[in-house]
This record gives sequence, structure tokens and C-alpha cells, in this order.
Amino acid sequence: MRLYKMIFGFAIVLTFCQCQQLKNQKTDKENWQVLFNGKNLAGWVVKFNHHELGDNYANTFRVVDSVIQVNYDGYTEFGERFGHLFYHKPFSAYHLKFEYRFTEQWMDEAPIHAYRNSGIMFHSQDPKIILKDQKWPVAVEFQFLAEETEGEPRHTGNSCSPGTHIHKDGKLIKQHVVQSSSKTYKWNQWVKGELIVDKQSNITHIVEGDTVLQYSNPIIGGRAIVGSDPAMLVDGKAISSGFIGLQAEGQGVEFRSIKIKTLD
Repeated sequence: MRLYKMIFGFAIVLTFCQCQQLKNQKTDKENWQVLFNGKNLAGWVVKFNHHELGDNYANTFRVVDSVIQVNYDGYTEFGERFGHLFYHKPFSAYHLKFEYRFTEQWMDEAPIHAYRNSGIMFHSQDPKIILKDQKWPVAVEFQFLAEETEGEPRHTGNSCSPGTHIHKDGKLIKQHVVQSSSKTYKWNQWVKGELIVDKQSNITHIVEGDTVLQYSNPIIGGRAIVGSDPAMLVDGKAISSGFIGLQAEGQGVEFRSIKIKTLD
């Protein structure tokens, strides 16, 4: 009888744990918001340098086979059309997940540093106040890089800071690019990235499940963005929220599986 009670009790505990696990999985799944529906660009807005908000020049950003493409087949020249596809609402504390890979397309007129280079802007200024001839938004960037020369390391998941600075290990970092510790990935390989921003403005970059960079407290600072409103550049102003934007700088790239979980 005692053995029966022990077995019965263990079964109850096991069932309870399984139910809790399923409940937690369901809750976790429900907390993720899909930003890209796999069908169209609903919920996203385009801004290109030299173009008005919403002008998707030459259908550069498009959905093909359930991925967002940055595609330059409609261009005769690049013309410094640095572009971004912004999600329509801002976020502050969140966990963002996405996948990307590069394509063979490359615009020869684009700056050479943009070769096999793209990224996701975050904590960006509102696209509605990005001026027509403004090259880039004031933002922080989760940079993507792929192998350029076989055998030579080229880290991805770096931090870039157009019009901004970051803090790392308690120190103000003014350099434009802060290298991550990631592996080097082939240009045509799908790579999984994650960005975590907590309520204390601690920021973590994750690539293929590995934490590759951590920093905190982005602020406005550094060189003025070409064509931007000087009133935007208030040196030292903390940035704790903003818009998320996919980058187009002359290199073909694809994005998929973009989802977010707010941490408020």
C-alpha cells in the first residue's frame, strides 16, 4: 500500500510538472509577436536617402518566397540610396529574433565597406522625422558581416553607432564599430541573430545561440549624420527606445523569421 501511494504521488507530481511545462510553453509562445507575416510588408514603412517616406524605390524591399528581400534588379545606379525598412511602432525593452543571409547582388557604386554588410537598426529615431536627404537614421546598429576573403575572420553581430555612442564595461565608447566575438559565416548561409534590450538599457547581441557582445546605455553623440536635423543631435541624451529598421546599403540581403517579445 505504501509503495502504491508513493507511485501514485509521484505520478501526480510528474503530471503537475508536465502541465506547468505545457502552460509555460504556451505562455512563452503567446508572448512572441511576429513582425513579418511572411506574405507582404504590412506594418512596415520604407525610407530611402533622397526619397520621401514611403517611397519604395524600384521595389527594393519586397517579399519573395516568404522572405524580405533587399533586391537591386530595378536599379541602373545606386545613387547613395541608403535605405531602411522600419517597423511602424517603437519598442523599448524587448527580445528580438531574426534570420538573415546575403545574396550575390552588389551595387558597384556603393561604398566598399558595405560589401557583404548589412544590419538591423534599433533605438532609431522616428522614420517620420528622418529628412529626405538624410543618409542614415540616428540609431544603434546590430551589424551583419559575412566572409569576404576565405580564411580571414570577419565577425558578425558587431555594434555600429551612427550619431550615437555606447557604454561598455562602464566606459564611454566613441568608436563607430565595436567588434563582437562571433565566428565567421559564409555569405549565403542563413544566420540566426538575437538582440536583447532590458529595462536598464543593457544590450546583448547573440549569434547562433552564442552571446557575442554586451554593452549598455546608448546616447546621442559623435559625427552628425549627413543631411540630418541638427536639433536631433543633442550630445549625451540617453536613448532608451526607438524604431527597428532593416538595412539596405547596396548589398543584396534577405530577412526572415522576425519576431519580438517585449520585456516590460
